[in-house]
Amino acid sequence: MLIFSICLYLLLNLAVGLWASRRIHTTEDFVLAGRKLPMALATMVTFATWFGSETMMGAPSHFLEGGFLSVIEEPFGAAMCLVLVGVFFAKTFYRWNIITFCDFFLIRFGRPSEFVSAIMIIPSYFGWVAAQFVAMGIVGQVIFGLPLATGIWIGALLVAVYTLTGGMWSISITDFLHNIILIIGLIVLAVILFTKTGGIQAVTSQQPADFFRFTPKEVTFQSYAEYIAAWITIGLGSIPQQDVFQRVMSSKDADTAVRSSILSGFLYLTVAMLPLFIALASKTLYPELMQGDTKMIIPSMVLKHTPIWIQVLFFGALISALLSTSSGAILAPAAVLGENIVKPYFSAITDRQLLTVIRCGVVLVTLASITMAQYRQDIFELVSESSALSLVALFVPLTFGLYWKRAAPAGCLAAMTLGMTAWLTCEYMWPTTFPALLYGVLASLIGMVAGSYLYPKKG
Repeated sequence: MLIFSICLYLLLNLAVGLWASRRIHTTEDFVLAGRKLPMALATMVTFATWFGSETMMGAPSHFLEGGFLSVIEEPFGAAMCLVLVGVFFAKTFYRWNIITFCDFFLIRFGRPSEFVSAIMIIPSYFGWVAAQFVAMGIVGQVIFGLPLATGIWIGALLVAVYTLTGGMWSISITDFLHNIILIIGLIVLAVILFTKTGGIQAVTSQQPADFFRFTPKEVTFQSYAEYIAAWITIGLGSIPQQDVFQRVMSSKDADTAVRSSILSGFLYLTVAMLPLFIALASKTLYPELMQGDTKMIIPSMVLKHTPIWIQVLFFGALISALLSTSSGAILAPAAVLGENIVKPYFSAITDRQLLTVIRCGVVLVTLASITMAQYRQDIFELVSESSALSLVALFVPLTFGLYWKRAAPAGCLAAMTLGMTAWLTCEYMWPTTFPALLYGVLASLIGMVAGSYLYPKKG
């Protein structure tokens, strides 16, 4: 009954994608839902940016091991990112009337900066999408008894079909519906576990000292450097990301873009606390679960403690959330590939041909992410590395380009290349005890300032 109902639920999602495809006539329709989303849809689709594998499986698993300090990146940094986008970036970007994040680099710094930013932003999504595919594989294990690799392939195929048909329109409509269902399922499960454990006090009293500490216990340069790195990895690193950009820019006007982004940030922080409590309550009731794969805790609790109708709604909505999160993450680099790498060098390309190129990009990104998912299965680390890449290469030139009039093309290129080089060197070639991404951000900052002063923009 559960398997049949979930399959039916997925078929309905695909049907929504086919229905949404009737609304797609231009590239803007496919990538930004025609810039027509009202407040409710815009808030839900922005809220759903991270409401997927890392919220439901990655963060709870790390929370059980290290408490609040182990989940600063997600959900706290992720919520901060959405609020910052609304306060400092959304209105300006909306008024520029651009389709991709890399269009900003074209307008502000010129064609070379646009190309380099596109080359850097596309691979940053492979880890993000791979994390969603791993989560789908885990759900396939729990419900259908599939091998992880098989679940990854099936999930990826569903995502590719879902994205190719409806684009941002299908993502927006299904996000609104299944996020409500998923939140209801989490609330029901949390209430059930709250009753079984005897309340929050009974759960929290069994945790180690400093489990709920929000700042480092040791006041050292190293500990606070790691703490700051945790906050900014997603908190700042996901600001220069195409999927966040396209979700916010799908709003019907600039004010809606601002308000929906800020509201979605606070909504995300509130809702993301539910999986953390559920994981903690599960540990209290079933400590033996800590011996296995802790990413499976919430799906296991749903199967163990909820009636069949909640299981159907929960797993159907969870799979749908993974579909839409990964769909948006696949659509983002595919849009950049079409708009910022192919289109500038084929001036005669029509909008219909460009739409075909973007759809081909969806297939390529899906295949690259499947490959990564087969070899890397730590959801939290995959998401973290994805955000770190965009932080060290793109955040500084984006922010300085918006708020520093003296920012020059040479400074932008230097910031991107030096930031990326420093991070890769400190992370993979000569690993450092000091967080590598802070070296990357510092190098990017130096590159921007030095390049802009040494080679100022003409005119």
